Amino acid sequence: MQDSLFPEDDPPAEPPPPPARKRGAKVQPAAHDPALRSLAATLPPTLRLGTSSWTYAGWIGTVWEQEYSDSMLSRHGLGAYVQHPLFRTVSLDRAFYRPLDIGQYGAYAAQAPEDFRFVVKAPSLVADAQVRDESGRGLQMNPQFLDPALALRSFVEPATEGLGRKLGALVFQLSPLPGHLLLRMPELVDGLHALLRALPRAPGVAVAVEVRDREWLTPAFVAALKDTGVTYCMGLHAKMPRIDEQLPILRALWPGPLVCRWNLNPLHGAFGYENAARLYEPYDRLQDPDLATRQALAKLIAGVTGKGQPAYVTVSNKAEGSAPLSVQALAEAVRLVGETGGGTVGTSRPMGNTT
Repeated sequence: MQDSLFPEDDPPAEPPPPPARKRGAKVQPAAHDPALRSLAATLPPTLRLGTSSWTYAGWIGTVWEQEYSDSMLSRHGLGAYVQHPLFRTVSLDRAFYRPLDIGQYGAYAAQAPEDFRFVVKAPSLVADAQVRDESGRGLQMNPQFLDPALALRSFVEPATEGLGRKLGALVFQLSPLPGHLLLRMPELVDGLHALLRALPRAPGVAVAVEVRDREWLTPAFVAALKDTGVTYCMGLHAKMPRIDEQLPILRALWPGPLVCRWNLNPLHGAFGYENAARLYEPYDRLQDPDLATRQALAKLIAGVTGKGQPAYVTVSNKAEGSAPLSVQALAEAVRLVGETGGGTVGTSRPMGNTT
């Protein structure tokens, strides 16, 4: 462990050269500060940090060399994204809105280096109890919610085959439930359990469940995950309890990987996602640093990776204002925790209804 990233007797670093342009490359990466590579070298090898998608034109100077259209970034941005020194994963959030096929997954895998891993969200076809319009308003109930055969056909099989060894985690992010379903949680947990039992297991691939209603967090839910070898995705969202309140679930499933999606700053409230998106555009600076979440997450990461377990942590722009800058700040916090030996899998009292 080095004492300092920048010893006083070191000569000043020369400005980084502009990134070499690859023939045919349509999106160029930013010229990254060498300090980012030094920071990356201090992080646990089993830690993979990244963002939720990459199609944000405002990341000029942090990820992109210059401004590009959203459509250009969608088609060609991944090759530049993976050159960021701290990015070793990314969440394929677009898979939630429309299932991807083997060819689409394969095209993404071809743009990533061998050590890169993808976190993929299950399509809403199986992960949302409602069929919604473009604004997110529920139109009708979804009869295919938690359907095992559809989950295999539309998600697990194409993602596993298309991404191959570059697949890191499959995440079933279960959307907020309508009020009448919150009264039927035992039945829903049984349906989730049946779905998870039907899934094949690929070596080295984590399967995780993220929820947006705390009513899921029951002993039966934890038992279903434990029985099927599935982990709990730590969803850091204003609609869910803070990290310390969710930690008992991870302890009940320990040992195992950490899958975490840092989604939304709690100051915006449970339904403030769209408001945060408007306030934070173009996502080029940290507008609302969430130091408490960052520090708690850094300790959790250090505790999990310190025991040799993998950790996949992806960050949204809506967490603090700029996902790339949040990743950098989180990496610095993880480094500091590692130097002081402060990592933990959780020290808070158990949640009453999870154990």
